[in-house]
Amino acid sequence: MKNLFKSLSEFQQEVPVIHKGTKGYGYSYADLPAIFEVINPLMKKYNLGFTQPIMGDTIKTIIFHTESGETIESLTEIPKGVTLKGMNDFQVLGSAITYIRRYALSSILGLVTDKDTDASGTQNKPTVKVSTAPTDTLTNERFEKALESIKQGKYTTEKLKAEYKLTELQNKALLAL
Repeated sequence: MKNLFKSLSEFQQEVPVIHKGTKGYGYSYADLPAIFEVINPLMKKYNLGFTQPIMGDTIKTIIFHTESGETIESLTEIPKGVTLKGMNDFQVLGSAITYIRRYALSSILGLVTDKDTDASGTQNKPTVKVSTAPTDTLTNERFEKALESIKQGKYTTEKLKAEYKLTELQNKALLAL
């Protein structure tokens, strides 16, 4: 494994932080095409390759050294029973596979592909106070703050509708987003 680990180490010294800013629900990350754009030339330079076959309910990530044939592998389970609003079962599966491929590849290669806020002690705080009663009405000022949070990806229209009784005019404004 000497050749593989030497090449992987050299690759890791050269690969930059990959952060293209694709937006998720309140966070940003590098998608697979952005990751491939950065890593493929460096992997070739250091005689590395990878494959990610689906094996039953897992995705196997294999990093290999193209000259020696040495490999390292990891397995990641594909979650079952997940539902995503507006997606059929096949779309959910495709989304899960892409998500797992991105994170499994980033993990095994030691890539940084998203903003790490896990241990920073800072969290995005909602700009709109969460109400426990969905019958509360929302002032126009608070509604405007909620709209801004929705545009920034920090809040969702679904949460807003579940937590507050909106006026007809506020509902129309949400449709215009």
